[in-house]
Amino acid sequence: MNLYAKLQQRAAEHRPVRIGLIGAGKFGSMYLAQIPRTPGVHLAGIADLAPEAARRNLQRVGWSAERYAAPSLTAALQDGRTHIGDDWAALVRHPAIDVIVECTGHPIAAVDHCLEAFAHGKHVVNVTVEADAFCGPLLARRAAEAGVVYSLAFGDQPALICDLVDWARTCGFPVVAAGRGHKWLPHYSESTPDTVWQHWGLSPAQAERGGLNPKMFNSFLDGSKPSIESTAVANATGLAVPSNGLLYPPASVEDIPFVTRPRSEGGVLERKGMVEVISSLEPDGRPIPYDIRMGVWVTVEGETEYIRNCFEEYKAHTDPSGRYFTLYKRWHLIGLEVGVSVASVALRGEATGVAVGWHADVVATAKRDLAVGELLDGEGGFTVWGKLLPAATSLGLHGEGGLPLGLAHGIRLVRPVRKGQSLSWADVAMDTGIRAYAVRREMERLFGQGTASPARHHAAMAGS
Repeated sequence: MNLYAKLQQRAAEHRPVRIGLIGAGKFGSMYLAQIPRTPGVHLAGIADLAPEAARRNLQRVGWSAERYAAPSLTAALQDGRTHIGDDWAALVRHPAIDVIVECTGHPIAAVDHCLEAFAHGKHVVNVTVEADAFCGPLLARRAAEAGVVYSLAFGDQPALICDLVDWARTCGFPVVAAGRGHKWLPHYSESTPDTVWQHWGLSPAQAERGGLNPKMFNSFLDGSKPSIESTAVANATGLAVPSNGLLYPPASVEDIPFVTRPRSEGGVLERKGMVEVISSLEPDGRPIPYDIRMGVWVTVEGETEYIRNCFEEYKAHTDPSGRYFTLYKRWHLIGLEVGVSVASVALRGEATGVAVGWHADVVATAKRDLAVGELLDGEGGFTVWGKLLPAATSLGLHGEGGLPLGLAHGIRLVRPVRKGQSLSWADVAMDTGIRAYAVRREMERLFGQGTASPARHHAAMAGS
């Protein structure tokens, strides 16, 4: 029985999946727009630091005021309406809630929300992939220990990539590479919220009209978000990552199977079985026709002559050898697709992407020369961007361990850092009292012992 039929059955039985949403910003609002059109689900409560803003967003996406006017969570569960408040703890602790959708975009807070939800028997769909990037393997372990499901969010690119990888492996194809697209030139890593719109392709007036957050958009542009999402994919699929950061090879959709081959065969990969991001711009800045900027892809290998003949017979577009084929989705619809994850975890007990090990990390890296005493402003800001590295490289960085981007916010430097240098724990005055720090350090202890070097990890994956 497919997910939609299962949802219809829950609706017919008057037994909907009961959902709590934490964070009703842009991503959350996109999910809210779909809930009235989805059978078998009931959004019982929304927790947001700004309840009035959440109400405005509900109005914007088409909800009637009566629908979200429940005076309490208990009342909402009785009459099918939605309660809006600012108490996330009450939401995750209520025994009637089945699934929590964590949608704040705040990685430190998201760790607290996820762990508290697990402790109270709630499945979690974690939209805040920034949290997954720095401690996803431990979050997944804690969920399993609690007997609940922890999942990446469908509609966001990591879960869509994981879905393509699962398709390939289930069909019997070896995965050569998988990833997403991006608009990329090397100097974008230095971009700040002051320069983002000129690179993004919007005027400041257009950005202001849309209420767009320059820091958030800059986190995509400067390479932080692609690194974060590639980390989540690597940790969920076991695919390796480039030894010194993403390469962003430029390619049209047709050229993806050409470039996502090993270097020994004319591509850019260090080896088979890696994550990578495809740029939609040529090195001179010219746009590439029919790009994959907003999409996801997986490149697979036809290992036998028979399979390669099938590629040819069914007009599958391959590289010149006929060995490598790329399947892709050119678009992703972000929050409009999150319902797939909610239904999957609640009705099948299956995640739409979840960390199975610690294979990759995203490390805070200086955008410019930074001086002692400067305050780091985290993802998309003026001081650091996120660089994708193998977990083993991050763990041993400068002999002290790399500073994860998700924790590089609101902390001061105690040592100068050169432009382009990845930061370590010893470079900052870390607040060691926050839960997210303790979780990250525990993950390093639990998973770091088994973190192989990139070469040994590849050999292990090739033999599996």
